[in-house]
Amino acid sequence: MARVTACTNQKGGVGKTTTVINLAAYLALSGTSTLVIDLDPQGNATSGLGIDRRTVDRSVYDALIDRAPMSELTVGTPIAGLDLIPSHSALSGAEVELVATPIRERRLAASLAGLNGRYGRVLVDCPPSLGLLTVNALTAADGVLIPIQTEYYALEGMSQLLNTIRLVRDGLNPRLEIEGVLLTMYDARTNLSAQVAAEVRKHLNGTVFDTVVPRSVRLAEAPSHGLPIALYDPASRGAAAYRQLAGEVGARG
Repeated sequence: MARVTACTNQKGGVGKTTTVINLAAYLALSGTSTLVIDLDPQGNATSGLGIDRRTVDRSVYDALIDRAPMSELTVGTPIAGLDLIPSHSALSGAEVELVATPIRERRLAASLAGLNGRYGRVLVDCPPSLGLLTVNALTAADGVLIPIQTEYYALEGMSQLLNTIRLVRDGLNPRLEIEGVLLTMYDARTNLSAQVAAEVRKHLNGTVFDTVVPRSVRLAEAPSHGLPIALYDPASRGAAAYRQLAGEVGARG
């Protein structure tokens, strides 16, 4: 069975999609067959992996609402060994449609069961909210990866997220664990980044990855070219950070 990781933080702009795309790319490049599921209606992971959202006919929406087999929804990416189940604008209405659905929190988990060991890793890019889509991801996941930007108010809302994870673990998915917390957008030129990093490590001791992702123009540019940083600029500092993160994730199991 693939290890499933939900990448989530209800705050937007923390580097969640950037992390999913680039971690997945380096996992695949290291020889681990990897699947990205774009569960965010904005579809940034889809476009960031080179798929034009306007051309997407079938998406994760079809798995959640119509129980379409996930093996029929995967598309290839520019990285060998990395596949994607894309997002679609219809996903924005999925939470309303799921409300009246039986066992609505387990729709994604049930769909993943049909992949039959095709992948070693599955990364789910969650929307910036703690609604039914994110709960589906947490119910299907083995672990949670939480990106936190090293900026003012970094820990704002963290107690709410940790409480949601606790509730899902207690009521829906007892195997769910915090796989790791990732510090993103680190600016070594400022005292603030260092102070926030120290505060996060103090409050979330033991779960924070050693890897710190720097604030990087190259990382910001790569999605507009539909490429992970491993292909867009493999010599950049951002590439080095995500390559290191993939090693840490692999070592943690």
